[in-house]
Amino acid sequence: MLKISNFRVPLTDDTPLEQLAARRLKLAADTICQVAVVRKAVDARRKNAITFVYTLEVETAVPAGQVLARLSGDKDVIQVTPMVSEDITPGGKQLTNRPIVVGAGPAGLFTAFMLAKHGYKPLLIERGRNVDQRARDIADFWRTGKFDAKSNVQFGEGGAGTFSDGKLTTRVNDSRMALVVDLMIAAGASPEIKYLHKPHIGTDKLRQVVKNIRTRIIEMGGHVEFEARLTAIENKDGRLTGITINDNRFLPCEALFLAIGHSARDTYQLLYQANVAMEAKPFAIGVRIEHPQELIARAQYGSAAGHPKLGAADYALVYQDRAAGRTAYSFCMCPGGLVVAAASEVGGVVTNGMSLFNRDSKIANSALAVTVNPADFGPNVLDGIEFQRRYEQLAFAVGGHNYQAPVQTVGDFLTGKSGSSKYLVKPSYRPGVTPGDLRECLPEFVTATLAKALPEFGRKIRGFDHPSAVLTGVETRTSAPVRIIRGQDFTSVNTAGLYPIGEGAGYAGGIMSAALDGMNAAISFIKEYKV
Repeated sequence: MLKISNFRVPLTDDTPLEQLAARRLKLAADTICQVAVVRKAVDARRKNAITFVYTLEVETAVPAGQVLARLSGDKDVIQVTPMVSEDITPGGKQLTNRPIVVGAGPAGLFTAFMLAKHGYKPLLIERGRNVDQRARDIADFWRTGKFDAKSNVQFGEGGAGTFSDGKLTTRVNDSRMALVVDLMIAAGASPEIKYLHKPHIGTDKLRQVVKNIRTRIIEMGGHVEFEARLTAIENKDGRLTGITINDNRFLPCEALFLAIGHSARDTYQLLYQANVAMEAKPFAIGVRIEHPQELIARAQYGSAAGHPKLGAADYALVYQDRAAGRTAYSFCMCPGGLVVAAASEVGGVVTNGMSLFNRDSKIANSALAVTVNPADFGPNVLDGIEFQRRYEQLAFAVGGHNYQAPVQTVGDFLTGKSGSSKYLVKPSYRPGVTPGDLRECLPEFVTATLAKALPEFGRKIRGFDHPSAVLTGVETRTSAPVRIIRGQDFTSVNTAGLYPIGEGAGYAGGIMSAALDGMNAAISFIKEYKV
């Protein structure tokens, strides 16, 4: 097998990859047996000459050594051997009770899948509802403003990522990433997530993927329960002994995987009272910004904007205020998406971004977030939660005490005014928006940093700081405000048997990294315990 890297194909070239690969390897077309795309990215730095950049794996009828000899000195063509699946050998320790996984987001689902696959018959409990009922509850909230604290964008099967863009980009470099991707494809995700530089599943497809993974867990001997909230943890002499569900059901337990997500504030309180080792960590808060998708496409692709091969354009922006020691950056950018209501507590407004697989809403939105450090919110472990809650409640008040979100045009925000309703796009947040002053529901250091960042972002993407662009507040759940401290074996440093995992434990930052973290924790457990 040969691998071709840095293989550039012009946007306008429709030649089949098999022919292009044969030409690149200086072979006859009929000697190409198979071509697999390993990676595909867009290079739009030269807008008049946009190219796709591929990494290909090519199987040829000509021996690989013979091809390489002909291409001597070509560093972009090498021989590769197929990956061998990892052999995971169970350890020798005996379990009295089956392992329990708390939370059915990506970390919890992939933990439970790996445990079930290897015969451990895990119990997976989720405080929210199954994804079908959850989707109905959320749709009702967005339509009527009737909030459900048990079933919302943060709580329920699939976790917060199920009502997002379903992006799978990650900075984590892990050899097991292919296992996660393969499972998602087997569960119904598009095969293109295997090779796209910026893959996404889309919230519509992700819901079915989540259900199919749950079905596989059950088929392999696992058990899944919904509306089952962790309400107590018991430990003796530094070792986990059991948990209570819904205040009335005790389960003895020696191995508990905590995949609670970044918004389970009552669970953080429970862990704090149980003296589980935790620490405050940085996060970020800010607003959502919306533009016409066409504006972003023109800025990124020039005259090629709208080309069917390119899809919806995205962006990534960073501004460093070195004098103030603050960073503002785009986060969870959703091409062709919507701004959605993502509250998880009564009396708070929280925003997030969401896209369907086709990304065809004609609106681009992204969070614009500013870094927040423990020094900003207080000395106690849980002070970051109170910091988030304060600004969510202020946004609720500014929005009208009815879960509508406060909005402000960029022009008003930059000039210290409020009330304009001439929007570049109609605000997409539901159940509705109320014009207001975002400075009333964000810290001064956040709004000051955003005011500096917006003109800079406008210099990078023409029209980004258009006076009628829409800002919606507030975005507070960029990451967990707490880290549950663990060791190299994935277990809590002071509560044996407790495995803090995923985004809620402070060890992941999205669907892919959370799934990987859960899978790796499960493998660490398997290597220690018998089936």
